[in-house]
Amino acid sequence: MADVFQIVTDKILNLLQMGEIPWHRPWCTVEGGAFNRISGKQYSLLNQMMLTHTGEYATFGQWTKLGGRIRKGEKSEIVVFWKWPEEEETNKDLAEEEQDQKRKGPVLRFYRVFHISQVDGVAPLEPRIKVYNHNPIEQAEKLVHGYVMREGIHLEDEQSNSAYYSPAQDVIHIPSLWQFEYPEEYYSTALHEIVHSTGHVNRLNRPGLQTVAFGSETYSKEELVAEIGCACLMNNLGIETDHSIRNSAGYVQGWLKALQDDRRMIVFAAGQAEKAVKYILGKQMTQAHVA
Repeated sequence: MADVFQIVTDKILNLLQMGEIPWHRPWCTVEGGAFNRISGKQYSLLNQMMLTHTGEYATFGQWTKLGGRIRKGEKSEIVVFWKWPEEEETNKDLAEEEQDQKRKGPVLRFYRVFHISQVDGVAPLEPRIKVYNHNPIEQAEKLVHGYVMREGIHLEDEQSNSAYYSPAQDVIHIPSLWQFEYPEEYYSTALHEIVHSTGHVNRLNRPGLQTVAFGSETYSKEELVAEIGCACLMNNLGIETDHSIRNSAGYVQGWLKALQDDRRMIVFAAGQAEKAVKYILGKQMTQAHVA
């Protein structure tokens, strides 16, 4: 097992020597929240909080151009946005001092919108998400589900835009397999969160996991541990690809920036990751031996 860690960390270090490596989110995001039917753009967080529905919105005029009719008695909602003075048409009737005041900062504007549920004559858009048809990878499935069942961890595998481990709830949440372009990236994501879970107080009790603050040095180190551990598990399972190891290197590089590019942290993280992987595989091997 020690040789695997050396091989994987050497691969990552060699990739880092090549310069900047872009990290790509390995899954396709699903549409969420409220968005404009015409532009397809999601509304700002403020507007998302104010609007009462998710999904498609448009102005009266936009729905009309699409052939829609707002049902009688339906009430509009307000979407706000900022416009800078240079975007505003200068009103020649305003006094000069008012014009000067107007040029000092952005102006809050709003427009009224209706949700598609208030409209007749327009069919809702089909969900805009790419669907990939993958068969599960047997050995990876066995490792993932064997581990979470033995540890009593709840695994949430569902259509989603996020992947995370919650130490407070002891829950792993990952997007569905069909959202990933490459099936190996699905398992890489799951294994990353599984390595996080080994730091739980009832397992390896890694310092800081329970109360770690996003972006802190401890958080950065934990992310390095999880990604290096995940890469080692991928290698051990025989499902590592050039794409997956390069994306792992990009992810590691991103968190190294928070640690002032201190490459020594990879050695530290690899040591912690080795303990995590041995815990995961040790449990598997012990159970298999007893059976």
